[in-house]
Amino acid sequence: MAKDIPRTDDPHELSRRQFIRTTGGVVTGSLLAAPVVSSASERVPPPPQAQGPRKRIALVGTGIRGISMWGREVMAGSADAVEYVGLCDINPGRLAFAKGHIGVDCPTFTDFDRMLVEARPETVIVTTVDATHDQFIVAAMEAGCDVITEKPLTTDEVKCQAILDAQQRTGRDIVVTHNYRYAPHRARMKQLLMDGRIGRVTSVDFHWYLDVYHGADYFRRWHGKERFSGTLFVHKACHHFDLLNWWLDSDPAQVYANGALEYYGSNNDFRHTQCRGCPHQDGCEHYWDITANETLTRLYVDNEQHDGYIRDGCVWDEAIDIFDKMGAQIRYANGVQVSYSCTTYSPYEGYRIAFNGTEGRLEAWIKERQPWEEAPADEIRLTDNFGQTEIVRIEHGDGGHGGGDIRLHDRLFRTPDAPDPLQQAAGFRDGAMAVLIGVAARQSARGGQPVEIASLTSLTPEAVRP
Repeated sequence: MAKDIPRTDDPHELSRRQFIRTTGGVVTGSLLAAPVVSSASERVPPPPQAQGPRKRIALVGTGIRGISMWGREVMAGSADAVEYVGLCDINPGRLAFAKGHIGVDCPTFTDFDRMLVEARPETVIVTTVDATHDQFIVAAMEAGCDVITEKPLTTDEVKCQAILDAQQRTGRDIVVTHNYRYAPHRARMKQLLMDGRIGRVTSVDFHWYLDVYHGADYFRRWHGKERFSGTLFVHKACHHFDLLNWWLDSDPAQVYANGALEYYGSNNDFRHTQCRGCPHQDGCEHYWDITANETLTRLYVDNEQHDGYIRDGCVWDEAIDIFDKMGAQIRYANGVQVSYSCTTYSPYEGYRIAFNGTEGRLEAWIKERQPWEEAPADEIRLTDNFGQTEIVRIEHGDGGHGGGDIRLHDRLFRTPDAPDPLQQAAGFRDGAMAVLIGVAARQSARGGQPVEIASLTSLTPEAVRP
């Protein structure tokens, strides 16, 4: 999910126009988790006991992602395991709102270096604009802090190398919050692949669909400018690329990609600076009334005077310069070939994936949101070569991102030393490899040539992930 998308009402209970007017963002639909049905153990277990004294944490970046997933939700589920010692943002109005929204009584700072000195956090959580992640990550590590950073790790190969150099220099830990790994249905796919259920994987078809609500929201925010987000090949697709790296247990070696901007941006005959006050609102399917959402109004609208950030920007802004349709061919170091695509203006939301193996095929059509019906469960179809088809049904996970957020928080704050049989914890190298696929795809789409991952940083692709 993008950093600025709030949790809102169920879109199935709203008309298309009413939904976009009152929410303007994606609803993280409950994802289905296992006719073999997953047991109750697939669901979120009771919170484990925190291990040791409370961890001193600080947050930089108080947008909606920071104050919700890494603020309010952390305090709601892990207040006995963590202690907020500082909040930082360049916008003092957002800072003041964030402190109350999260429910903490800690100092606030507009100067990051000052926060590091005065608050003395053990771990810094970075949820700023993507293109600035590197400066906060590097500064935190050099101050002796470990880092938890929102995806993407960063937005280009130069910044990625700078983070790598700083980590090697300081020896600090970096966790990249690839929470998609923790959703029950994705974990089940990983287990089936690890068990060799379809033999050796040889190729993958992976196609992601962002609907006209969620997809549009990237284009009304800072994400629509490449200098801030690195394009959706980096900001959004790094989630998908990380899943591929994790599922296949290998590093990417080469990427050849295409992309274009054919729906949003200048592809319309009218536009305005923002939705509020827009003279075209009655004729625009993407009109969105941010003031109908109290949290977003108090967080963004009431504090525009401090930094000029407009949260309800126009999706037809001619300054938008990222792709809204993307496709990539990825060759892995272990020989697996992947065909990937992402569409940002689909009538429904979800993804289709198929793993082709030497002994069969594993495929799924995961419906995160659709206009015609609510799927009762996520289904994984296993088909043996010369054999039968088996359907594995996985119940919806509880909590954000299909149950992934709760599990990720527990891993980070409660049971960091617990066994990790599925290798769900994502460190620096995982975050880097996910980003480097996106960087290579962006370069390939701009330049028309395949890009070797090894040419981007000092990291060398391995056939089996280290």
